Amino acid sequence: MKRQFIYLLLILLGFSACQDAGSDQKEVFHIDTIKTPDGLTAEVAALDFLPDGRLVAAFMRGEIMIYNPKTAAWSLFATGLHEPLGLKVINEKEMLVMQLPELTRIRDTDGDGQADDFETVYDGFGMTGNYHEFTYGPVSDAEGNLFIALNSSSSGGGVSPELRGDTLGIGRAKEGKPMFSIVPYRGWVMKISKDGQVTPFASGFRSPNGLGIDAKGRLFVSENQGDWVGSSPLFHVQQGKFYGHPAGLVWTPGWNQGNPFDLGAEKLDSMREKPAIIFPHDLLANSPTQPVLIKDHPQLKAYEGQFIIGEMNKERLVRVALEDIKGNMQGMATIFIEKQGLRKGNNRLAFAPNGDLWVGQSDHGWLGDRGVQRISFTGKVPFDVQDMNLKQDGFDLNFTNAIADFGEVPLDSIVQIRRYRYLYHQKYGSPQVDVEAIKIKKADVKNSNKKLSLQLEKMDAGFVYEFQLNQVFNKKRTDSLENRLYMYTLKEKLF
Repeated sequence: MKRQFIYLLLILLGFSACQDAGSDQKEVFHIDTIKTPDGLTAEVAALDFLPDGRLVAAFMRGEIMIYNPKTAAWSLFATGLHEPLGLKVINEKEMLVMQLPELTRIRDTDGDGQADDFETVYDGFGMTGNYHEFTYGPVSDAEGNLFIALNSSSSGGGVSPELRGDTLGIGRAKEGKPMFSIVPYRGWVMKISKDGQVTPFASGFRSPNGLGIDAKGRLFVSENQGDWVGSSPLFHVQQGKFYGHPAGLVWTPGWNQGNPFDLGAEKLDSMREKPAIIFPHDLLANSPTQPVLIKDHPQLKAYEGQFIIGEMNKERLVRVALEDIKGNMQGMATIFIEKQGLRKGNNRLAFAPNGDLWVGQSDHGWLGDRGVQRISFTGKVPFDVQDMNLKQDGFDLNFTNAIADFGEVPLDSIVQIRRYRYLYHQKYGSPQVDVEAIKIKKADVKNSNKKLSLQLEKMDAGFVYEFQLNQVFNKKRTDSLENRLYMYTLKEKLF
């Protein structure tokens, strides 16, 4: 009876703490919606910043505009572009823009604030006229290499009788409705060196709508659920490797194995690189977009080196904390911001020089909203799981603040763990399979109550481990976790 009374009391205290925590958590950030010019179709396709803090925004209908946060004024820099889904500012008068048909260098040579010089940097990839042949990037590494990504073509769209690029004509599957690649290099990430040399870098992509470079110069690419993609992933992309979608394999140098779809799922599975992160569909992200790195941010020090990733289908941004396990990148994903004024369609993200995070939204036939929002941070550290570390027999959950002792509350009511995986097959998406509740053998609170160390009954690679944390409070019991779900993609075990 005494134990039941204590348990009930803690639940009531938790409810009270949650009520207080709601307002506290909202003080972590503020979201402002930026007014866009009248008459502009504000489907945001790309964002970056000039050194002086002005925002550069590209829109799907072809405009590039510059916004001055100090005056709230927009000005037109360029127009007439073709679905410019990425841009990189070089300086105040020059930028690279990834249009649908080419990577373009745009310059303002006479200093009047508008582009007057347009130079093709690279257009050596094929086009069929299929509506789904989007292009993404560029991002650059420390050596000045650029990376772009090319969508596979959609079986739901047509093909023009006039193609750009040689065609092999064997990129389609014989059955079903998969994406296809009948011109080079659909479904690839391409590398463009500083001296202009182009290398087909990695294959196996369906719709890679987001490229990012981490603090160590590693390339990461987000992918969208679909055929051969059971649930949307984030890949650590390395040269010469295959990431799962078969269509583009035909453009592999020396390829002599015919139609890659004929190889079958088992063979293709043995060839592919597995995701660093799997975003569970309908739970975390259905259409992840651009990763942006948290680096030297004075108000987000707890998350240094992690990625924030956009999500199209929900009023949400996602946070990813990776770790290197025997040369394999893997780790935790969770919600960073949920609703609280944030809109859907979070397609492009960029940090301003002052640390504000700007988000560009688009629908463009997809689920979403339109426009630009600014997220400013107050410096308050949220009560959250900062990151997770894999152990041989379980996981360490590291918190941003010390946690309160659990007392006599049953552990299995506080931490619930299940695991599951997704099928690799030609069908569109996958249900969760091999779903199983995982028992906790032992739990210890360490590191001045900032680490929860869990020893689990089962640890196997190839699963997403999902942690639901209930009734977890900070040491003073003034905050509870605003996020309750944390997912760790266990790609590689420690032994």
